[in-house]
Amino acid sequence: VPEHVWRINLDTPEEAQQNLSFGAADRWWEQTDLTKLILASNKLQSLSEDVQLLPALTMLDVHDNQLTSLPSALGQLENLQKLDVSHNKLRSLPEELLQLPRLRSLLVQHNELSQLPEGLGQLLSLEELDVSNNQLTAIPSSFALLVNVVRLNLACNQLKELPADLSAMKSLRQLDCTKNYLETVPPKLATMASLEQLYLRKNKLRSLPEFPSCRLLKELHAGENQIEILNAENLKQLSSLCVLELRDNKIKAVPEEITVLQKLERLDLANNDISRLPYTLGNLPQLKFLALEGNPLRTIRRDLLQKGTQELLKYLRSKIQDDGPGPNEEPAVTAMTLPSQSKVNIHAITTLKLLEYSDKQAAEIPDAVFDAVGTNPVATVNFSKNQLREIPPRLVELKDSLCDVSLGFNKISSVSSELCLLQKLTHLDLRNNVLTALPEEMEALKKLHTINLAFNRFKVFPSVLYHLPALETILLSNNQVGSIDPVQLKGMEKLGTLDLQNNDLLQVPPELGNCENLRSLLLEGNPFRTPRAAVLAKGTAAVLEYLRSRIPT
Repeated sequence: VPEHVWRINLDTPEEAQQNLSFGAADRWWEQTDLTKLILASNKLQSLSEDVQLLPALTMLDVHDNQLTSLPSALGQLENLQKLDVSHNKLRSLPEELLQLPRLRSLLVQHNELSQLPEGLGQLLSLEELDVSNNQLTAIPSSFALLVNVVRLNLACNQLKELPADLSAMKSLRQLDCTKNYLETVPPKLATMASLEQLYLRKNKLRSLPEFPSCRLLKELHAGENQIEILNAENLKQLSSLCVLELRDNKIKAVPEEITVLQKLERLDLANNDISRLPYTLGNLPQLKFLALEGNPLRTIRRDLLQKGTQELLKYLRSKIQDDGPGPNEEPAVTAMTLPSQSKVNIHAITTLKLLEYSDKQAAEIPDAVFDAVGTNPVATVNFSKNQLREIPPRLVELKDSLCDVSLGFNKISSVSSELCLLQKLTHLDLRNNVLTALPEEMEALKKLHTINLAFNRFKVFPSVLYHLPALETILLSNNQVGSIDPVQLKGMEKLGTLDLQNNDLLQVPPELGNCENLRSLLLEGNPFRTPRAAVLAKGTAAVLEYLRSRIPT
């Protein structure tokens, strides 16, 4: 690594020697310290202790080099949050690494580590730890202290057992132990209440572990083991399971109780010793993928297996009917799926004046939802997190009382004229849709003071916003807006917050500095050259002052 990289915070840049007169944009002495250093995919065999000259580093990435050791000076980078030393030739990690109080992500996969420092549990801020593809034979018991780790990858090592202390990692959502030598899983692991994904493929397990407390477990991958029996009791505890992968084992039978897995979407039983299946498998309501090839099934013809999951499930269901009573279950299932008033919280309508139908993935709002309102006044509507492609026309029925509408996280591509009739509207949330424009009729929303249009597809600043005199907050981050009109913005006397982060602004008009009512102006993540990041970091007042100083006189 060239010497001047380590000294980048210390040495005066070359242009400073030339005694030029600097514009405000080029003041090298306002430079901030280096925070990210990426040296990945080179041929480095060592890192200099001079890394300590970069104390502001939050990220150091040296993956894919030829490092055999790390400098102890790493321990002095107390702001470091992410360290990626994967794909090197490291035999050990320096003890000093354990002094990094803010380290959140430590990636050391694909090295030659045979052990980890015993005190690794001191890294209390750690959220992600990947030690896969090394030569580890044991895990330090201090892992129990890593209570913030969400993802832990131990795959492709030489572990014969897991320490029961892992159960203390109470934030752990994803645990990958693929390709080790595990014969059992400690029963205590079953108390990991946050665990969502567990990978145990390519080990030496003889039975499926028990998981009484893992109520959130969504994915269990245990293929390529030596499992012979599926215990019905074990299955009953996995009520949230969506993926169960057990291919390439020695399972002989599938218990009837598999139907308790009502949320199961993928079931992979390929290459086992299963000779018959419970027909009730056909009743699993969410099942989209069922793999059974490579089993000595007697009751199911091979050509049927090749027709795909849906045909197979249909066949299994038809056999239930043949087996005797049971058709009564069908109507009950459909009745459950019809929108009824029970899906609408009547109590919320009457006491909170709130009409909510969110997070249902619905393509349209059922009439029953609006019918439930009756003559009650509704002030707030929340239809977010659905699959709506248009604004529900029946919103107009609530126009006499409706103030706050949330339609975020849908697929709405245009705003209909009905919305413009809601003249009492004060808050409108349309974030995370696919809007490219707003209609001029929105000018009628004279009381609107907050609008959220973040994460849409606006290429230009919607001009109708300039004509809404009550607007106090405009959130337009994460679009593709290329320009703004500072003169029209100055006319918006109540505008206090303008968020234009992560857009395509190539320049910031200096006249924007005249919008002195702005208390929060957010411009980070745009491709303009000035104002520099150092100016933006000083806050809105400083940015406005800087812009005013650049207005041509």
